[in-house]
Amino acid sequence: MIGAMSLKKRLAKLAASRSLRRGLISVALFFVLWELSARLKIPVVGAIPAPTEVLACLGRELVSAYYWRSWGVSLARILAGFAIAQVLGVPLGLLLGFSRKAREIIFPIIEIMRPVPPLAWVPVSVIFWPSAEMSMIFVTFLGAFFTVVLNIVEGVAAIDVRFLRAAASLGSSRRDVFWRIMLPASLPSVLVGMTVGMGVTWCVVVAAEMIATNTGLGFMTWRGYVAGEFPMIVVGMLSIGLAGYLSSGLIRRIGLHFTPWLKGQ
Repeated sequence: MIGAMSLKKRLAKLAASRSLRRGLISVALFFVLWELSARLKIPVVGAIPAPTEVLACLGRELVSAYYWRSWGVSLARILAGFAIAQVLGVPLGLLLGFSRKAREIIFPIIEIMRPVPPLAWVPVSVIFWPSAEMSMIFVTFLGAFFTVVLNIVEGVAAIDVRFLRAAASLGSSRRDVFWRIMLPASLPSVLVGMTVGMGVTWCVVVAAEMIATNTGLGFMTWRGYVAGEFPMIVVGMLSIGLAGYLSSGLIRRIGLHFTPWLKGQ
């Protein structure tokens, strides 16, 4: 009973939010303008299908096993590549930020490889990895890895030097400085890097699926283009956008649990 009352209060508070109302109005206006533009054949819109056509296509896909398999395949690739990027990228970023010698040795290599777009690695990964699935995971890993490393390095570099000097003057060891100052202070940068990296991984895996495989949301969208099913293209785009939004939101939610001081910002 108490839980139900609390839920009602939260829903009432959410409904009374001015920012929520403005957001809903802007979304509604966007779809109305989209529908009118598509119906009136305005040249700027071109052959983009109307929202009603997209909704009809979405309704058909929601009961299709192929649609949900595409979701599952893309999510599995994202989670695998993203997890590997965090396992390797977070410790490496902290090492580069904490150790000047490591930064001088390793960082130039990262700076040389970082500008290469992850999609440029697709042909190489297809050739050298034993399966298409491993090549998809590899390019997804690259999409998040450099973003995470650079954000952490910059986050460590932005730590107020006065904290480090105060710790040193009080006799703190390098281990204490790392665990009690550098790591907590760099957590917001880790969170930002993970959030941005998740968005990059979705861009990368979708494009890679269009090139190197015949499964996933990216291939589903490409198949709609090849078949001339324009509503399917929009459904694929909306599905990818929703997947990226939910993934990034989950990371932010988990990250705020470890950085409670950021909740009010």
